[in-house]
Amino acid sequence: MWKKLAAFAVALLFFAPSVVLVGVAAVVNPSMTACAPGSLAVGPIPESLTATTRGGETVTLSRTQLTHAATIITVGGQTVGVGRPGVVIALMAALTESSLRMLANTGTYPESADFPNDGNGSDHDSLGLFQMRPAAGWGTVAELMDSTYQARAFYGGETGPNHPSPRGLLDIPGWQSMDPGEAAQAVEVSAYPDRYQNYQPVAEAILAALTRPPSTGGGGGGAPIVPETTRIVFPLPEGTWVDTDSFGWRTDPFTGERAFHAGSDLAAADGTPILAIADGVVMHAGYSGGFGGLVIIEHTVAGERVASYYAHMWETGIHVTEGQTVTAGQHIGDVGSSGRSTGPHLHLEIHPGGQGQPAVDGTAWLADHNAEGVTGGDTTLATCTAGGGA
Repeated sequence: MWKKLAAFAVALLFFAPSVVLVGVAAVVNPSMTACAPGSLAVGPIPESLTATTRGGETVTLSRTQLTHAATIITVGGQTVGVGRPGVVIALMAALTESSLRMLANTGTYPESADFPNDGNGSDHDSLGLFQMRPAAGWGTVAELMDSTYQARAFYGGETGPNHPSPRGLLDIPGWQSMDPGEAAQAVEVSAYPDRYQNYQPVAEAILAALTRPPSTGGGGGGAPIVPETTRIVFPLPEGTWVDTDSFGWRTDPFTGERAFHAGSDLAAADGTPILAIADGVVMHAGYSGGFGGLVIIEHTVAGERVASYYAHMWETGIHVTEGQTVTAGQHIGDVGSSGRSTGPHLHLEIHPGGQGQPAVDGTAWLADHNAEGVTGGDTTLATCTAGGGA
């Protein structure tokens, strides 16, 4: 079968060159768009977690809310095709719809109060974590008052309880290439479609906190020990890059709408080495929705935890694994153009405080910290058009 698929991919080279960059990769290597089940293991659930939304609001989640999040993560990890990107989308949806609370709805369904719940909601006939409606065919009251059932319904797919309708995430064509907020809206079909993306940093912080790799020092797990970095370096070799889109408000190259760009886009030739900006521990290494191939590293800089994000690598261009300790200047990956990208470039984000905290201007942060090798190249290298940010 795979020989036939490979032959088909080769045929694309002759008949559809414009789709080769994405199409061949997806046909020959289906792991770019589907993750094996069981790749997400939930660790100890903390008593609370504080993170910051994209809009700057501080959110503190209780152990009960995090327990619901753990269920969403576990179900996602057991469902073929979901992976970390799909789990982030599901967490964004549940945070937006219910603040990760199992809500009854006694106004419409008095019997919903008979099931374990975290409070009472009143939005139409909506129930539970994802505010799913029995009238829309999502399930019975008893089913929708169960967090595991709701997670399975949200992910959907051929093994979902409602296949083929209402559509879950896996039933949405091309969800992997959508903005995570757009993908959440495609499932929820909300009257307020723009609100989901606000919770993406919180969702990422939850996933990182509940699935952190083991501590790299002695002791019993939890957040990894990240020693103070010895130096700061620029993430691309000198003379290889051009700054094509800066941190801040811009016109989104895909939607044409005004949107906030949380990173710096540095255009470089496909395959250009990407370097760790500082000593640290890899927290994520894999595909992540609009980010495409993404590496997240946490560092300690002047006593402060800092997370750096490196996005849009091809899957084959990621050269580190989760839990790995890296040094400043280490070759961690190669420039690519996967995910929500208009051409080969590095989308760099810097998050003082760590994952889940607001990003700052990455190139300015590097300059303020006297990063080594801050020198760009010829503007003819600028092959990504105004963005491609995640």
